Amino acid sequence: MSEAPVSPIDATARIAALEASLARANAALAARDLLIDSLRGQIARLRRMKFGASSEKLGREIEQLELALEELEAERDAAPVEARPSEATARPAPVRSLPAHLPREDVVHEPASGTCTCPDCGGALRRLGVDAHEILDVVPVRWRVVRNVRPKYSCQVCEKIVQAPAPASAVARGKASFATLAHVVISKFEHHLPLYRQAEMMAAQGLDIDRSTLAGWAGQAAALLDPVVARIRDEVLHADKIHADDTPVPVLDPGRGKTATGRLWVYAADDQASGSAAPRATWYRFTPDRTAAHPLAHLAGFRGFLQADAYAGYDGLYRGGVTEVACWAHFRRKIFDLHERTATPLTTDILERIGALYAVEAEVRGQPPDIRQRARQERSKPLVGALRDVLDVALRRLSPKSDMAKAIAYGTKRWPALSRFLGDGRLEIDNNIAERALRGIAIGRRNWLFAGSRVGGERAAAIYTVIQTCKANGVDPQAYIADVIAKIADNWPASRWDELLPRNWAPPADQPTAQAA
Repeated sequence: MSEAPVSPIDATARIAALEASLARANAALAARDLLIDSLRGQIARLRRMKFGASSEKLGREIEQLELALEELEAERDAAPVEARPSEATARPAPVRSLPAHLPREDVVHEPASGTCTCPDCGGALRRLGVDAHEILDVVPVRWRVVRNVRPKYSCQVCEKIVQAPAPASAVARGKASFATLAHVVISKFEHHLPLYRQAEMMAAQGLDIDRSTLAGWAGQAAALLDPVVARIRDEVLHADKIHADDTPVPVLDPGRGKTATGRLWVYAADDQASGSAAPRATWYRFTPDRTAAHPLAHLAGFRGFLQADAYAGYDGLYRGGVTEVACWAHFRRKIFDLHERTATPLTTDILERIGALYAVEAEVRGQPPDIRQRARQERSKPLVGALRDVLDVALRRLSPKSDMAKAIAYGTKRWPALSRFLGDGRLEIDNNIAERALRGIAIGRRNWLFAGSRVGGERAAAIYTVIQTCKANGVDPQAYIADVIAKIADNWPASRWDELLPRNWAPPADQPTAQAA
């Protein structure tokens, strides 16, 4: 039977219903996108508040917001077909090409009827071209066993036995390659996977490796890297400018039945923002506490610029010839925290004035020191002077005990150090270089919870030194560690340590290209 014709009234009603459904779908999509943007903003704000703080409640709030955001984004990307508007009105997905360095594998899909005969008329087929679509695939970590076979030969004349020497071993009487050691330390310190989780993942693939064995492998990798860490330390201490910061690291204290709080210090040499092509280096040190003796010992003999926060433990260095460079980001953060609590015309004005300073910095980032200094003298110096006038007026009318007065006094007491960047194009406006070097540790700390001992903290500092210096120089840390510890174990000459530094290292010709994390 043929279908009954649709009346104009019915057609109009159907169109109206479809349009209403489409409008509801678009409204739902817009509301969800608005919620996603709102959650992202909240997470960014909370992260700014949480960095350097120790609030477990705040940490849980961030985690819950991230879970909510994850679910919303997953729902958006995998919405049911019936809830989506028509293909004609769907928002086009962005087209992104996959990285060129990834290996390619072609999977050819031929017609079910074959490539020779037309399924309709039986005629011969000729090839017109191809349609290709790339998708990202993953092959899980594949473990293998490498057998080092050394044939023996004997001379038929003198009976001398000839055999190749045994290759260097990553672990004495152990069964791990250098690549395995690199994988273990990168998984823990770069990808924040504790050793017990790595052991569980290996067990799922049929490998029964005890966590204590993995710990021994990580320790061996750190020991082999000692010469590289020492050379990175020397490079940092010979720099004209060092960025310094520290972060707490819980340390297991079995005698007291709880954890103590150690510190992980970072000292970074990085002049890239001032147009320098000098290699970057980042050196970490672990200490059981935060007493001033530690930075004094770490930087003994250094006489350049030290850019850091207002920690009093650095004062001995400043009295000994080190030049203090303060951090505008720390000053801004104190004002911003009050602004977030209760915005006032004063907090708004101060933040806008500091923002103008950062706008100048953004324009001259990467320029040579003389260009940076000229721009700062011509544009930033008047802004700094005007800001100081505003702060002085505010201090005269505010109660000294108020939070706002204390936040302003934090900056005015350090005004010469805050203003020092104006007169030298090599200096930075803030200490974000050191803070960025500690962010990965703050993430990892939530996963591996604590260092098992002082030795464990020192081991972590050594490995972080190598990983962060590799990343700063665009080198893949895992490929670097695997290759370098193999060379060191094979009696690499001490006179050639510099050839193994990340700035001089290149992957072996037979090693596939990898990207730095």
